Amino acid sequence: MPHPFETHAGVRRLVTAAIAAPSVHNTQPWRFRLAGTEALELHADPDRALPVIDPRGRSLHISCGAALLNLRLALRVTGHEARVTPFPDVADEPTLLATVRAAEAPMPSIGLAKLYDAIPYRRTNRRPFSKRPVPQRVREELVAAARAEGAALGLPGPQATASLLSLVAAADDRLAGNPAYLAELARWTPDRTRGDGVPWYAFGPRPSGRGVPVRDFGLAGPGAGRPVDDFSARPQLGVLLTGGDGPADWLRAGQALQRVLLTATRRGVSASLLCQPLDMLDADRGARTGGARPAGHIQAIIRFGYGPPVPGTPRRPFPEVLTRSAKARARRV
Repeated sequence: MPHPFETHAGVRRLVTAAIAAPSVHNTQPWRFRLAGTEALELHADPDRALPVIDPRGRSLHISCGAALLNLRLALRVTGHEARVTPFPDVADEPTLLATVRAAEAPMPSIGLAKLYDAIPYRRTNRRPFSKRPVPQRVREELVAAARAEGAALGLPGPQATASLLSLVAAADDRLAGNPAYLAELARWTPDRTRGDGVPWYAFGPRPSGRGVPVRDFGLAGPGAGRPVDDFSARPQLGVLLTGGDGPADWLRAGQALQRVLLTATRRGVSASLLCQPLDMLDADRGARTGGARPAGHIQAIIRFGYGPPVPGTPRRPFPEVLTRSAKARARRV
């Protein structure tokens, strides 16, 4: 079987799968560099950082981790296994998050192949969900998906869910009153078609204030006149946790999050994120220069359910996200 890094078509297929991953505000904060036929590097793109809500780069790393999971799955279905070296010790490469090499392996299980097949169908669904409960067997699959990537997915009961929603609502109010946040949001909610950001058609309805306090992407301008709707007051939530709270944990959390989201997609379950409290925590920690580390390590709050079909959001073109090392360019000459 041909090595997946040897041909332009092979590399294009891998990177196209990777960039279908979700990212905070659809910033797509990643770049890829082909190092000969030996490795494909995943880099952060600091020009796409969100300094107001993500000064530590936590959400950026989670986004890149989601892309890494897609890349691993895309390699796996070629009959190869991804050998990932996270954060290689390269002092002059501060943006390098992981080096991925490919080793021959048996063809993947049906389950892994179906996760790969779900990549182009995964959507962030910002619309109200029905009251239909997610079956217990599916909930168990979601928990197992997070565990497979070294993370944990908690499924809070009614009391814990109510507490989480109170935190989300309070954080959402604070963000809505922050001019710096609104300016940052405006940058990533374009009023014209482009290859990144959250376009108006993906905003979902304006929340009425009853039920789940979803993020209103129309606060910064476009989409302000769209319909108002109620969201469920008793949503089905998942809380993604890691044992630590540093860059390696964030990269791991992104892979776990994407595996959970692909598992949900495969089972017909809709999902979106309620991460306003994490945005506020990151902003507060980023403003401090010292102090104790947080006691908990929640990396994402996920809303699960059954929603209507929604369109996908745009992606940057393949040539814009891939570069080649001098060694790789020499091999093409």
